[in-house]
Amino acid sequence: MQVGNSAPIESFLSELHPADVADLLESLTPTDRARAWLQIPDEQGGFVLNELQEAVRGQLIGETPKERLAQLIQPLDVDDIADLVPDVPANILSDVLFTVNQEARKGLGEVLSYPEDSAGGLMDLDMIAVRDDVTLGVITRFLRLRGELPLNTDVLFLVDREGVLKGVLPIGSLLIAPLNDLVAEHVDPEPVFFGVLDSEEEVASAFEKYNLISAPVVDENNRLIGRITIDDVVDVIREIESQMIMAGAGLRQDEDVFSPVTQTARSRAVWLGVNLMTALLGSWVIGQFEGTIQKLVALAVLMPIVASMGGNAGMQTLTIVIRGLSVGNINSSNIRAVLRKEILVGILNGLLWAVAVALIAALWFGDPNLGVVIALATLINLVIAAFAGVFLPIILDKLGIDPALAGGVALTTGTDVVGYFAVLGLAATLLF
Repeated sequence: MQVGNSAPIESFLSELHPADVADLLESLTPTDRARAWLQIPDEQGGFVLNELQEAVRGQLIGETPKERLAQLIQPLDVDDIADLVPDVPANILSDVLFTVNQEARKGLGEVLSYPEDSAGGLMDLDMIAVRDDVTLGVITRFLRLRGELPLNTDVLFLVDREGVLKGVLPIGSLLIAPLNDLVAEHVDPEPVFFGVLDSEEEVASAFEKYNLISAPVVDENNRLIGRITIDDVVDVIREIESQMIMAGAGLRQDEDVFSPVTQTARSRAVWLGVNLMTALLGSWVIGQFEGTIQKLVALAVLMPIVASMGGNAGMQTLTIVIRGLSVGNINSSNIRAVLRKEILVGILNGLLWAVAVALIAALWFGDPNLGVVIALATLINLVIAAFAGVFLPIILDKLGIDPALAGGVALTTGTDVVGYFAVLGLAATLLF
């Protein structure tokens, strides 16, 4: 898209959904992106900012005058404003928030008092709470007077005089049940709810498991203070998936495809350096068996096969375990069963492919003994890969290191080293 005459562009952008505008902006180069951003109507701009990935959002916020930024933020809900706050420069944040009404500032302060990746940081304060000692007719009249429902309202929250959560009332009950029925007759007294410090991963897992559209958030005294809706949870799930994909390559989740060359090169150089160190470790192991390799050059040809098989098998286990940890399927009570299963899978696959690799090596180089060495090395490496794939993410998680970020590098290094050592060590012992 080329940004030229502003009038047609402004008309075109105003007809798009904010998410579509965000996709369009992310596809533009930084220069064209900045020009297009100026053509987006103020009443639409804040919603577009919420849909952008962090790197692009940060660029546009940094190029937006604080007066316009204040206008963009005003129409947003409290939870949406909270999402933007980390990207707003500190020197203009107070001026921008000053333009927000007092009630919104109070709610924003409450949301920001909780960690960003917690239920409290994710919650929306716009909700409807009612008492359970009134009739459905009273609630219906109240809603009509209110005029509109908050987005994604599928239930009303029931509280007592102290604001303690007592249950939820499905909206459908107001449509099909007699209006003279008491609310208490249609309440679900045991809804799924979250504490303010529950992690966003726990929230996402519960929404997926129980097919939730919205759910209440309570404080330590079980008082209702907010709700979480499906639109925010979808964003969390997308961020988690994106983080796992990008982290596997050593990249930041919010990597902008058009970020400056020097910035991109610097961020990637770190992991290239880590890769160099791990490659040197593998090379050092090979160097310890230089004499063995000189006696049988075929080992140099076959070693990468063993290392690659172990790396792939280990990554399969690693991915399963990381996902299990993130959704809560794997914990201290079942980790032994997971380890036992993965080792058995490693042994079965090890035996299968050890035979295949042994036959290939024996036929290729005409040496059955060499086939035995490669077969044993393959079996050893696949079993070790299964063991590492289970324990590496658990250890990294205990150390406070993201397993998705560092697990792959650590595992491939380990399987490479073990693979090289197994091949050369067995060759030195059995062939010479």
